[in-house]
Amino acid sequence: MSKSIYITGIGAISAQTEEAIFSEKPAMYNSNIFQAISPNFKEYIPAMALRRMSKAIKMGLTAGKMALQDASVELPDAIITGTGEGCKQNTEKFLESLLSQEEELLTPTSFIQSTHNTVGGQMALNLKCTGYNVTYSHESASLEAALIDSILLLNEKPSLNSVLVGGVDEVSNKLTSFGYLNGFLKQQEIGNLSLFLHRSNGTITSEGAFFFNLSTNNKPGSYAQLKAVFNFNSESPIETSEKITQFLSGNSLKLNDLDLVLLGKNGDLEQDKIYDELQNTIFIETCKLAYKHLSGDFNTVTGFAIWLSCLIFKRQEIPAIIKLNDVSCANPKNILLYNLSSSTNHSLILLQKP
Repeated sequence: MSKSIYITGIGAISAQTEEAIFSEKPAMYNSNIFQAISPNFKEYIPAMALRRMSKAIKMGLTAGKMALQDASVELPDAIITGTGEGCKQNTEKFLESLLSQEEELLTPTSFIQSTHNTVGGQMALNLKCTGYNVTYSHESASLEAALIDSILLLNEKPSLNSVLVGGVDEVSNKLTSFGYLNGFLKQQEIGNLSLFLHRSNGTITSEGAFFFNLSTNNKPGSYAQLKAVFNFNSESPIETSEKITQFLSGNSLKLNDLDLVLLGKNGDLEQDKIYDELQNTIFIETCKLAYKHLSGDFNTVTGFAIWLSCLIFKRQEIPAIIKLNDVSCANPKNILLYNLSSSTNHSLILLQKP
């Protein structure tokens, strides 16, 4: 029998703050690419070390420390990280140096810190954590892969008290702008809060870092129980509905047991058709929420959805800015996170009130 796993600490850095969302005054951006709101990194990282870190490393290390502090944990037993594109700023910096210096006299720092496991490595060095440390990079399934590994690890090793798991992705000047060329980004610049009003191809993007302290101990103040995580591929809305129903059934739930569904709608005309189909069929009577008009869309954005769900459990309130319908939910107990990427890659995360 699998063990119950709880989220006992959260840390997040994104384009929105908790206060902004729940006060119904979210940050507004008028570009299809926007940055995360930076906290005071010096409160978490020594100033000398900060100078050599890219945004992804700063965000990841800080969000990780936030989660540990929130859970009153000094040293985790394991660190598991997910990132879709790694440290793009350092990658871009190294490639530009490669071209401008004609492949001669290159300093290795940017190259060394451009690898996808840099965030997990820096976190281990900073915390002096010598335990299990793995980074997953599977595009939009990166954070989900990290979560699945954390569930397996906590079930295999009952002696572990704390697993720090999270996702991080950053924007960069040139590499992120390629999204205009491959159709990922909308061609017309729009305001983020009007994302769902622009029925056109493409979306908006940003960056963020989201870390969660997981434990098999349901401590006072635990945010949520991480019940299950599941990834699958499908191009059929009918098959997708069946997979969702089977996923819930495997966790002893029916569709009408769901209190909230957080949908990863991103304003892309073609991709949102699948969300619309689900909204009007299996989720028609469920309270539905959306969040990517606040966070932007990127590979590990489901971390934002988990963070937001934890806050909804804690605060017992749902901001109007994320509601897609008028179905009320006074005391949510079961929250399903559903995300879709490239119109074929689906992920499901089930959270329950502890």
